[in-house]
Amino acid sequence: MKLMVYSHDAFGLGNIRRMLAICQYLLRTLPNVSILVVSGSPALHTLRLPEGLDYIKLPCLGRDTAGQLEAKYLKAMPETLVRLRSHLILTAAAHFQPDMLLVDKKPQGLRNELKETLNYLRQHRPQTRRVLLLRDILDIPAVTIQQWQTNNYYQLTEQHYDQIWVVGEPEIFNLPAEYNFPLALQQKVRFCGYLNRGCGRTPRPLLREQLGVRPEEALVVVTSGGGGDGQQLIQTYLESVSQQSIASKPIFKTVIIFGPEMPAEQQQQFQAQAAPYPNVRLLEFSDDLISYLNAADTVIAMAGYNTICEVLSLRKPAVVIPRTRPVQEQWMRAKRFAEKGLLYTIHPQKLTPQTLAQTLDRALTTKPYAINSFCLNGLPRIAQLMYDLMPSRTSSRDLAKLSCAL
Repeated sequence: MKLMVYSHDAFGLGNIRRMLAICQYLLRTLPNVSILVVSGSPALHTLRLPEGLDYIKLPCLGRDTAGQLEAKYLKAMPETLVRLRSHLILTAAAHFQPDMLLVDKKPQGLRNELKETLNYLRQHRPQTRRVLLLRDILDIPAVTIQQWQTNNYYQLTEQHYDQIWVVGEPEIFNLPAEYNFPLALQQKVRFCGYLNRGCGRTPRPLLREQLGVRPEEALVVVTSGGGGDGQQLIQTYLESVSQQSIASKPIFKTVIIFGPEMPAEQQQQFQAQAAPYPNVRLLEFSDDLISYLNAADTVIAMAGYNTICEVLSLRKPAVVIPRTRPVQEQWMRAKRFAEKGLLYTIHPQKLTPQTLAQTLDRALTTKPYAINSFCLNGLPRIAQLMYDLMPSRTSSRDLAKLSCAL
């Protein structure tokens, strides 16, 4: 079976990392799957890609601090790049002839760049199954409903997609109800659950040894995700370390991972700021972030979908400081997970070195009460949904393997 995956990724690494996790699981579970990823992620080439998957890199688009679309590298207007990206996606679909198209988040892509491809598949390849994948929370209901109404997403999704897969649980956020999906769309929704992310490639004891962390020492890992907007988090943590040092309090072993999208000058500033503290190690990027999270005793992070899935997969106590711009999605997720007893959170407006130190101390001493019982079964559920949509293209041997995986 040929699967084409679209992930626009105009900001951060969240979308492409989530889609690649799904692709990796499908390739392990269904060996006859061949996957072509089409994405604008600037970090796609730095991520570990599995055998059976190839990609087409679209020209990068980004967003400014106000959330407005802009060209990331090329000296061109964003409208010009959108047209170019649209033609590349259509050409890929026409020649690859996918059996399934899996679209991340935006029903017509970034600035409607999927419109021609969806029309082509509907007219010339109606047997291609089309699935829209949505994360658990998009934004506050009022904003999302207005966007879907303004962009005609309700009608377009009903017209072009066979199913809508939500990688979340209705007990956390009932997406179709919260966003006023009409009945026809509600009937296409399948809740998959959250995605288990495993333990990484490097065993916990080995990585802690490599980092010079003794068994009795606590290790705190601080990650800002892609790094494009994680400066406040890291700055506040380093100020907290400074205050603990002045007060002669014990300083934890710390690894801070910037993310590939943090500007070089900002990284250099943090390097200088952390220089007096030998217990603090700084890394620009790791393609095996989850191994560092597994090695940690507590994680400090933002509240992106992938990060939350990773810390919950590992049953790690976490202090999350969500972004609140340009969308409220991370704060909504952090608040609901905190209310369920799964993590600790601080609203960015209340983030200070003192509140961070106090909450970190709590996380190091007391695990969130519900963390060990939370179920993450999204990946096998997605594999099952794909099999159900494409029964004639999966052999009995593959079905047996899928049943074992489930």
